[in-house]
This record gives sequence, structure tokens and C-alpha cells, in this order.
Amino acid sequence: MLSWDDYEEAPSNDQVAIAQTATEKVAAEEPAVVQATMQSAIEIAAPQYTAPPVVVQRAAPLAAPIQPVVAAPAAPVVEAPVAQADAPAENAERVTVDQKAMINCRADLNQLVPFKYEWAWQKYLDGCANHWMPQEVNMTADIALWKSDEGLSDDERTIIKRSLGFFSTADSLVANNLVLAIYRLITNPECRQYLLRQAFEEAIHTHAYQYCIESLGMDEGEIFNMYHEVPSVATKASWAIKYTKEINEPGFNTGTLETDKALLKNLIAYYCVLEGIFFYCGFTQILSMGRRNKMTGTSEQFQYILRDESMHVNFGIDVINQIKLENPELWDQEMQESARNMILEGTTHEVAYARDTMPRGVLGMNANMMEEYLQFIANRRLAQIGLAEQFPGVKNPFPWMSEIMDLKKEKNFFETRVTDYQTGGALTWD
Repeated sequence: MLSWDDYEEAPSNDQVAIAQTATEKVAAEEPAVVQATMQSAIEIAAPQYTAPPVVVQRAAPLAAPIQPVVAAPAAPVVEAPVAQADAPAENAERVTVDQKAMINCRADLNQLVPFKYEWAWQKYLDGCANHWMPQEVNMTADIALWKSDEGLSDDERTIIKRSLGFFSTADSLVANNLVLAIYRLITNPECRQYLLRQAFEEAIHTHAYQYCIESLGMDEGEIFNMYHEVPSVATKASWAIKYTKEINEPGFNTGTLETDKALLKNLIAYYCVLEGIFFYCGFTQILSMGRRNKMTGTSEQFQYILRDESMHVNFGIDVINQIKLENPELWDQEMQESARNMILEGTTHEVAYARDTMPRGVLGMNANMMEEYLQFIANRRLAQIGLAEQFPGVKNPFPWMSEIMDLKKEKNFFETRVTDYQTGGALTWD
């Protein structure tokens, strides 16, 4: 299993040989010919098969008998015989582990096993084992506190609104990126299986934010339009969107140095920055509120979401590092500098968000402390993808966060089991 912990270890000779063979094979093969008018599941999920001939009937002149006309078959994506529906294909080549790859793979995408990346399948299983739904969390105390004139300060109310305003949009952006782009471009079946689980979790997260907004009786128009109207929120959302535009185009496909780099940039933007940095200020603020016995239902929702996001970040980093291992030509000096700048830009935007939401000290923290915390996280993200830390000497100013999710133990989050997590009970620990 490849993870950020063991990425810096030198790959074995077998791994290097596999990566070189896969690269040479991809370079030697012609790009897939895709018929523009047929965006079918066969083209996306099983590119090695051609569509069967389509038999249509056209009207002939009245004097002539009606004759069936066979339409020209679709252009094949890969030269391979079409299996007959009433008989199994003979001499069909079975997929082997060596044929599977993270991107630009021509093996059968419908064949899940044999696994090449056991870690991806394990993450899928872990995500399924920790299913939850927003309605299972009791919001009664939050509703009473929110409606009270004395329960929360103006700064605390601003923090709650800003968090719900950003996250309600951010998880939708992540889900759209996964469904419309990433799932199509990642060519490994077990990773695709996890991406389906992640997409569902993003839907649950958006549902949770909407559930909080509705329960508290907030102005939905105000909250859901913050990513257009509040500068510190809009800046983060627009930063993420720009990395989706290119790869979201229907005609975009990987297979060249330029397009492969575009995909890699997108993965770094979303996993290392959007989910890996942009979420941390708001989560820390809300969880700090929960520690003070305020907005406990909202805080509990954020705890569940943060645990899911931790798994998302670690999955994404494993994917990024695997792509780098299999395609070392992508990770050149230019790409490394681009990745570094993306993480530093994200940190700058999140610090600006922290200053906007905390103009004064609140909840045992202030903007300066949050800036150090975000630099601590940025160092972590840089190290996870093999880059040098940029903020020497920074420490985690919020050690209590380790009670919920210790950054040093992100990879091993599920080693500590959450009791009744599957049934929506209170968050307690064995």
C-alpha cells in the first residue's frame, strides 16, 4: 500500500519495471477513437468493447417491399472482437494486476479483481462501515440556543453562518468534480469504487449543512449565496472552480503530458487544498464551539463530516503519489513548483478567511493562532506529496484537535473506532 508515510521510500525494482512498461505501452498505443454522439456507458466503463450493430428499418417507396437496413457500426475504441450475446467470448484475455494503472489504462474497467491497490478497496470498506445520516443527530438544543437572544455572541453567529455558507457549496463543488470529471479519468476499478462512495458522502455532507440551516431557521438565500456575495467565501470557491473547468470539458481526455498534468493539478487542488486546507478553519471553529457545550448538534455533524474528509484527503494523496510513481515524467520541476504554489495560495486564502470570521478573539482562539495552525497543516500537505515544508518551526496551537482528528494519525483514523457511528448514536470512544 502506498501512502504518504512510505512514499519517500525508494520503489522496488519490480515497481519501477511495471511503471516503465505501462508508460511505454501507453505511448505506443493510438488514442482511443470516441464517437462524439455516443456517450454511452460502454464507452466510459468498458472501452475495450465496441457497440453491437444497430438494426433499423427505413420506409421505402410504397411500391417496394420494406427492407431492413443495417446501420454502420460505431467506430471501435480498441480493436477487439465483439462477444456474442448468446455465447461466451473464446480466448478472451483475462485482466492481470500488471495491466491495471491509475490513469490511461486500457484494461477492462468492469473487472474489479484482481486488486492492484488494496488500500483503495480498504478505504471503500472503511467508508461503508461508518455510514451516517444527518437526521440522526438531535438538533433540539441548537435550535433553542440559536433562537435565544443571549446564548451566542455576534462573532459566534458569524462563524456559524460563514461555515455553513462555505461548506454547503464546497462539498457540492467536490461532488461535481468527482462525478463529472475524476471518475471518468481514473482508470482503476477499485479506486472508482471508492470514488462512488466518496461522491455519496459528499451528498450526505451537503444534506447535513442544509439540515442544520433548515433546523435553525436561517435565511437560506443568504447562506447558500455566500459563495457569490461574501468575498472571503467567494475567493475560495472560485479558486477551486478554475481547476475543474478544463478537465470537465466533454472532449477532455488524458494521454498526453499536458492533459495528464492538468488532471494531477486538479487532484492536488481538491484533495490537498480544498478538502485538505480550506475545511480546517471552519471545522476548528465549530468544534471549539461544541467543546464549550454550544451548538452541540451542529458540532456533532461536523465531527462526522471531518472524519469522512480525513479519509478523502488520504485517499486523494495516495492517488496523487501513485500517479507520480507510475508516470514520473509528470513530476518534473515545473509541476513540483506548481503544486507548491497551489498549496501556499490555498493557505493564504484560508488565513484571509480566518481573519474575516475572527476579527476579534473568540472561542479560545484568534486569527494569528489560526494562521499558525494553517501553516502547520500546509507543511503536512507538502510533505505528503514529497515537497519540502515551507513554514519551519510551526506547531499545532490547538492540541485539543487531536482528540477529534490528529493530523499525524490521519492515515490510521479508523484504528480508533467510533461507537454506534453506524446507527447515529452519540459520539463516544472505546
